[in-house]
Amino acid sequence: MTTRRDFVALAAAAGLPHALKTELARVRRRSARPWLEMAVRCARWIERSAQPTERGTRWPADPLKPDSMGLDFYDGMTGVVAFYAMLFDATRDPVWRDAARGGASYLIGEMNSEKSDIDAGLYSGLAGLGYTFMCLDRARVGDGYRAAAERAADLIVAKAKTVGQGVEWSDSYDIISGTAGTGLFLLYAGLGWKRKDLVALSTRAGRRLIAAGESAAGGTMWYPSATLRRNYPNFSHGTSGVSYFLATLHQQTREPAFLDGALAGVRYLDAVAHRENGSTKIFHSTDGGENRYYLSWCHGPVGTARLFYRLYQITGDRQWQGWVDSLTKAVFDSGVPEQRTTGFWNNISQCCGNTGVGQYCIDLARYHPAPMVAAFRERIIRDTLARATDDADGMRWVQAENRVSPEDVVAQTGFMQGAAGVGTFFLQLDALDRGAKWRFPQPDTPFTG
Repeated sequence: MTTRRDFVALAAAAGLPHALKTELARVRRRSARPWLEMAVRCARWIERSAQPTERGTRWPADPLKPDSMGLDFYDGMTGVVAFYAMLFDATRDPVWRDAARGGASYLIGEMNSEKSDIDAGLYSGLAGLGYTFMCLDRARVGDGYRAAAERAADLIVAKAKTVGQGVEWSDSYDIISGTAGTGLFLLYAGLGWKRKDLVALSTRAGRRLIAAGESAAGGTMWYPSATLRRNYPNFSHGTSGVSYFLATLHQQTREPAFLDGALAGVRYLDAVAHRENGSTKIFHSTDGGENRYYLSWCHGPVGTARLFYRLYQITGDRQWQGWVDSLTKAVFDSGVPEQRTTGFWNNISQCCGNTGVGQYCIDLARYHPAPMVAAFRERIIRDTLARATDDADGMRWVQAENRVSPEDVVAQTGFMQGAAGVGTFFLQLDALDRGAKWRFPQPDTPFTG
């Protein structure tokens, strides 16, 4: 674990900006929980862009563009509200309780609006809202959030479209906005609330995905959607994410068809995997990205390893541990974070960059200890802090969200892209240091329990 002494050593070694070094020195003097202090500084910066409205509070994705509003969990305000709930849970500071309540009020109003056109997705719509309201309920932010979460689930149920023996919500299959991510939320919520109807609908989503798979390389693969025919085989948009959902369905229902579907996806991934010196990685995309390798949650080993860890949980077969280890080695051998590769550009966020990899290191430390994890996690922390902008306004990161537009840099507020996600990473570091269980696992992670 990273102790307070380790934290100070990291700061000294990182070549940090003078203002941030000074702030870390203050943290050392006043707090035994430095990562919590960092999370608070992220929250303070986000809060400067708060927009009070009659319905509640909202936050733009980019404070320099006040109209950049979104209700998605990915980089919209929903992830900010979840972060505030988690921060209140860690601090019991009423400032963050009130911020979470204000944001939740706005989200509930938008969700219940007759003009609402929110989709069902986990990172794009209602499933993300439902998870966020569950976070508020678990953090004891106030009353009524369980009901709001169930309202989001019921809206998802109402939006389901029957296709053959299954259901879908759009032509998207993936974790981000598609049937796999929505199905994961329904399963997560259905098990948590003991609602068999939600679990049953999740299984129908799984059947739809099995039917939508396409034969490839001796197995089965999934495109992001029926209409987007560019193959992104990793977690967020492709085969490993769909296979993860099917494996998770099997874990809970024991239906053989779901495990068979997941293993068919694994056969495809195995056929296209690039192996070198004991490491494994899967290419970014077809149509020009076959020799490009991302490293973090979205298209890299960090996300894809979730599938193989889930299979190990289900079967106890050590071959799946071997996959996790070889995927992990690919990240460790890449030279990041100091070397910014084509698949690991100027981005520090949960989706594509530093904190996605750092979060994986926390998960490994808790559930699958591996050589070099602690040292690698410290390198990620050091680089993330070195890239911070920290001043009287709080802490944030100016980054390029997209690899293809490196000149387009911005400090964002959101969860998968922005300060809310980095702040949550710090909260997880704080929990790890204290030996405390993380109380807010997302529906798409196997690292729970």
